[in-house]
Amino acid sequence: MEYRRMGKTGLQLSVLSYGSWITFTKQLDDSVSDRMMGLAYDNGINFFDNAEVYSRGESEKMMGRVLKGKNWERSSYVVSSKVFWGWHGENNRPTQKGLSRKHIVEACHEALERFQLEYLDLFFCHRPDRDVPIEEVVRTMNTLIQQGKIFYWGTSEWTGAEIAEAHMVARELGLEGPAMEQPQYNLFERHKMESDYVPVFKNIGMGTTIWSPLASGLLTGKYNNGIPADSRLGLEGFEWLKDRTLSDARIESVRKLEAVAKELDTTLATLAIAWCISNPNVTTAILGATKEAQLEENLKALELYPKLTTELKDRIDVIMGTKPVFQTY
Repeated sequence: MEYRRMGKTGLQLSVLSYGSWITFTKQLDDSVSDRMMGLAYDNGINFFDNAEVYSRGESEKMMGRVLKGKNWERSSYVVSSKVFWGWHGENNRPTQKGLSRKHIVEACHEALERFQLEYLDLFFCHRPDRDVPIEEVVRTMNTLIQQGKIFYWGTSEWTGAEIAEAHMVARELGLEGPAMEQPQYNLFERHKMESDYVPVFKNIGMGTTIWSPLASGLLTGKYNNGIPADSRLGLEGFEWLKDRTLSDARIESVRKLEAVAKELDTTLATLAIAWCISNPNVTTAILGATKEAQLEENLKALELYPKLTTELKDRIDVIMGTKPVFQTY
C-alpha cells in the first residue's frame, strides 16, 4: 500500500480507502461488511469513510459494530463522518440539518455514539450551507478539535471560492481552516479537481478524499448491456442516481475505453481507479466494492497507475472527451 500526506497535515492516508455509501445496510449485512473491511485493512487500507445521512445513521452503526468486533488498535485506522443532511430524512426539523453550531455539535456527538468511538479523525461539512456564516462553521469545528472530538475538519463538494473563504476567515481568527475536501472525481467528473481547485492546491495545499472513482460502477462496464439487479443503480430509491449516471454517450465512451484496458491486460475498473490516483492532488480514492473479488481487483490499481504514461493518458482524454477546457491556471 502507498500512503500520502493529507495536504499539508501530518496525517498519512492509504491512497486507496474504503467507504460505506449505499453499500452498508443497502447491499451488505454485518458479516459481509466485516469481511470487506477486514480484507481492506489487511491490505494496508487505513481510512474508512462514512456520514450521518448514509442509511440514516445505520451505516455508521454497522461500521461501528465491525470496528468494535475487530479490536484493531485505534491509532492504526482513520474514520470519518459528515454533517449536513441529518439522519431523519424528510422528517428532519430545521435544527436537525445544515451547518449551524447546534447541528454540527449534535451530529458529531451522535456519530460518536453510533460508531462507539471517542473521537472522529476526519469530520466533513457534507455540503456548503449558504444560510450560515462561515465564521460560525469555522469556530464550531475548531471547538470540536479543541475538545478532542475531531482531529481534522474538511469540506465536501464546496467550490474553490468557498474553501478559500473558509481559510481566510480561519486565518483572521487564528484558527484552523479545512484540511481536506471530498469531491467526486472520475473520468466523467473532472472540473473541480482539475480546474476549480487548482488555486486551492497551489495556495492552500488541501488533501482530497475523492468519492466515486468508478462513477457508481459505470466505469466498470457492468452497465454496458443493461442494469444488473444487484447493482447500486438497480436499487429502489436510487433512481436519481441512475438518471444522473447513465446515458448512451457515456456507455459508448466506456466501451471505447475497454480497448485500452485490454491492451494493458487489466480491467476497466482497475484502469479507472489507477487513472484517479495518478493525479498527485488525490490523497485517497474511496472504494465501494461489495464483493471481496471486486476489492482485490480494485487494489491492483496500485501496480497499474505508475504505468500510465502521459501519452496513454492523452489517449484516454481523447476517448472520454471530458478534460476541462478552461483551466484556472
